[in-house]
Amino acid sequence: MSKFVHQSWSSRLAFVLATTGAAVGLGNLWGFPFLAGENGGAAFVLIYLVCVAVIAIPIIIAEIAIGRMGRLSPVGTLDAVIKAQKASNFWKAIGYLSLAVPFIGFTFYSVVAGWALNYTIRSATGTLGGLTPETSGGLFGTYTADPLLSIGLQGLVILATAYVVGRGLRRGIELATKIMMPGLFLILVGMIIYGMVAADFAGAFKFLFAPDFSGVTTKTFMVALGQAFFSIGVGVGFMITYGAYLPKAADIPKSAATIAGIDTLVAICAGLAIFPIVFAAGLNPGEGPGLVFITMPVAFGVMPLGQLVGTFFFLLLFVAAFTSTLGMLEPIVSTMEEKWQDKSRFVLAFGAAMVIWAVGLAPALSASVLSDVRPLSFIPALADRDVFTSFYFLTLVIMLPLNGFLIALFAGWVIKKSDFKKQLGFKSDWLFNGWHLLLKFLAPIAVLAITYFGLVG
Repeated sequence: MSKFVHQSWSSRLAFVLATTGAAVGLGNLWGFPFLAGENGGAAFVLIYLVCVAVIAIPIIIAEIAIGRMGRLSPVGTLDAVIKAQKASNFWKAIGYLSLAVPFIGFTFYSVVAGWALNYTIRSATGTLGGLTPETSGGLFGTYTADPLLSIGLQGLVILATAYVVGRGLRRGIELATKIMMPGLFLILVGMIIYGMVAADFAGAFKFLFAPDFSGVTTKTFMVALGQAFFSIGVGVGFMITYGAYLPKAADIPKSAATIAGIDTLVAICAGLAIFPIVFAAGLNPGEGPGLVFITMPVAFGVMPLGQLVGTFFFLLLFVAAFTSTLGMLEPIVSTMEEKWQDKSRFVLAFGAAMVIWAVGLAPALSASVLSDVRPLSFIPALADRDVFTSFYFLTLVIMLPLNGFLIALFAGWVIKKSDFKKQLGFKSDWLFNGWHLLLKFLAPIAVLAITYFGLVG
């Protein structure tokens, strides 16, 4: 059977928008500003930027380059690159992890995307007006405990994702992200302007950016490092997949830096959009990312034009989540295309969606039918985790860092430097050598530190 030839991006901009869309998610829109405010403000932001520059960007440059070397799905690419490098088949684990991470991640991420869709509709219809922290929490509990609502919303997200991915690279993912990513920025800018006019923008700015170096500890560095790693999507699988579709003339280091820069900009803008509203409503900004569906509806309820702004806010969450689900499904469909070349992409996308939905019923029903199930009860330290948080833990704390660690080792120690030089086109040898040294030594150590912190923190 001949080697499958995938479509290519129509332009570098299309690649950057799609990849940034896959990277941007709930962690950007709430996690980053919350962590920045709680860990020294501008001091945290500075540490975060350094971590992005010296850890995250070197690894995603390697991921994109590996993808373009193989020009196939993660599994196909690793097989091709391993053969070209005459390396051990052990490294095929990267390809399989680059499928397992998005597969399992999609099963529970689609649940959160479903919550965002539900709250967009509820806000638009006025259901969320006049809530207190107590009634808002009760309402969220009611929604998540409704099994039919949970699996229905999850199913809508999964099927919509399958439809877009099934349309192909240019007519599907590329077209969707060209519309949705500018839309995401417009909503963010609109909310920032609203915060300047009608909310406590000065208080939010101080919360996020006033440096407090006295609060910087080892934990601050670890939190910033972990956020830099997870926020940009290192090791998820879409970087290798999307990199396989990148034209040979595209500048990979420049593209990687642009993706990381836009991802960080979205996170900072999210803080400037969200926290003015939180402060103006007199609510606690330390509620954390898990309570975004409880805290924000209360804030919107006491603000001018709160229903309209709230609707756009939850739409923002949904758009960010949906562009991420595209990046989760594509590596899987790409692999299936290579295996079943006689099947249409639509059939493969919807087939994969059905399997993901079936497995995803478990985290979707975590707060209702399966509320008493503790799948990791055989591990004392994890015995209290429900199905949803167990899926989250397995994906983000175990498999994702493991894949990032293997990618750094494979790129830094196995692939020939001369082959990377052909792919990357750095302007000078010292830039290339600096990147390679970071990849060989600092990146693997940093990923191990993230994993340790995730397990014991």
